[in-house]
Amino acid sequence: MRTAYHEQLTALNRILGEMCELSGTTMEHATNALLQADLEVAEDLLKDQERMATLSSAAEDQAFKLLALQAPVAGELREIVSGFQIVADIDRMYALALHVAKVARLRHPEPALPEEVRGYFAEMGRLAVRLAHGAHEVLGTLDPKAALALGADDDAMDDLHKHLFTVLMDREWPHGVAAAVDVTLLGRYYERFADHAVAVGRRVVFQATGKTPEQVVAEEN
Repeated sequence: MRTAYHEQLTALNRILGEMCELSGTTMEHATNALLQADLEVAEDLLKDQERMATLSSAAEDQAFKLLALQAPVAGELREIVSGFQIVADIDRMYALALHVAKVARLRHPEPALPEEVRGYFAEMGRLAVRLAHGAHEVLGTLDPKAALALGADDDAMDDLHKHLFTVLMDREWPHGVAAAVDVTLLGRYYERFADHAVAVGRRVVFQATGKTPEQVVAEEN
């Protein structure tokens, strides 16, 4: 057994889980700022980015230690590369949550969202937070079934994103171009946040099984 290697990989996944949790919390607060036109919350999120930078740096350092000190063989090397990719995915999730906060700040004191789409974004925010929590959990458990199940919430997010465009394309849209642009960008931020959370899950499937998600699903069927 490669005890030291597996202990250090577990430590890496623990840091990555903390990063997922922070991304989810940031998106939750950013969504609240967006829905409530809360300038103070939005500005606090944008000022306090040190914790994610620290976690991201710690994750990369841990991955480099695995490379330098554990002489990984082929399968292990793929797991470590997946770790680097997960760092990038979670960093992007966090950045997208901050983009939401930036829109809330930009439009203050006016609300950034017209009433017609507020319900969509409340649900998209809920799904985004749940996906981040789910990604955190599977990084701890390395459960491939739970990792694959993240795709269900991503599908729901995609459906909401598509429905947004039916509202925007309505000829009677009364809110002008600027509001339409805000809604379009915000919808994209939430959709991409979900995509990156699912990407984390896909990489966990590989870490746990050494196989792609498609291979795992094919074997189950």
